[in-house]
Amino acid sequence: MATNPVTVLPNTVFTIIFIFTLTVIATTKPLPFVVFHGIVDECKSAKVTNFTDSLKEWSGAEGFCVEIGNGYMDTIFKPLTQQTAIACEKVKSMSELSNGYNIVAISQGNMVARGVIEFCDGAPPVKNYISVGGPQAGVAAAPCLVNNTLGDFACSVTNDALKLGVYTEFVQNISAPAGFIKIPTEIDWYLKGCKFLPKLNNEINGSRNSTYRERFTSLDNLVLIMHEQDSVLVPKETSWFWYYPDGSKDTVLPANQTSLYTEDWIGLKTLDDAGKVTYLSVPGEHANMSFSDMQTYIVPYINGSISLSMVESSFMSLSSI
Repeated sequence: MATNPVTVLPNTVFTIIFIFTLTVIATTKPLPFVVFHGIVDECKSAKVTNFTDSLKEWSGAEGFCVEIGNGYMDTIFKPLTQQTAIACEKVKSMSELSNGYNIVAISQGNMVARGVIEFCDGAPPVKNYISVGGPQAGVAAAPCLVNNTLGDFACSVTNDALKLGVYTEFVQNISAPAGFIKIPTEIDWYLKGCKFLPKLNNEINGSRNSTYRERFTSLDNLVLIMHEQDSVLVPKETSWFWYYPDGSKDTVLPANQTSLYTEDWIGLKTLDDAGKVTYLSVPGEHANMSFSDMQTYIVPYINGSISLSMVESSFMSLSSI
């Protein structure tokens, strides 16, 4: 009996395409990644070195920790506008990143990472951005006022700065955390005086920059990781772009109920609608991840296996043809 060619051809063609795709994925070297560490830390610290080296080993990708100035001190005192400008020039100068790269950022390092994505002219493209405990929508109190894990020195500096007025020119120029403190009951002052976050989140009416939105929506994947026991970020849900409504600290609004999302100021809604945003919650305190969670939630985005999952999904849906 003759075989029905209409049945055989699609399956045969798809099998060839599937095998070819698997071969390309298996033989293509993963894109490199860069790590931006948090406040009161530096690339040469044991914690950051171990974090970066572990991701390199598990993923098979080249990995680099990008340092801002002298690290530890500059994470406290150098304004985030300057930190972002330094990071921008560094990633542009790295030939290893010229064909694109991924970013893994920790805590305050996410402010620098997003600044690079949105503000950096002529930079290589960022494909996947993994945010670990990032203060994406801001914080309502200085992190060190909540938990001393950031160090007594940083806490003392930030406390003194807050007493002088967090949105004054002087404080904005000497304190990096001041650049992402967003006091819900002082929104007008925040929009006028805060030098970094209002620009990063395209919050200033009449001055919104479509380029920032276009660059952010060019990401292949945005991974937002929140720590369940986070007592440093207020609120902890800022890691998911959740935040307090203007004028109140009584409740925390889900991201999709904030103006940033509904009016799509930075393209978060566009990314979400396209299925490119992953919201993850992991156990532990601020910016602390177990090796197993790193392997489960970060590595697939930097070793290319997310692409393999997509192929497998397509195979399941098309195999019935």
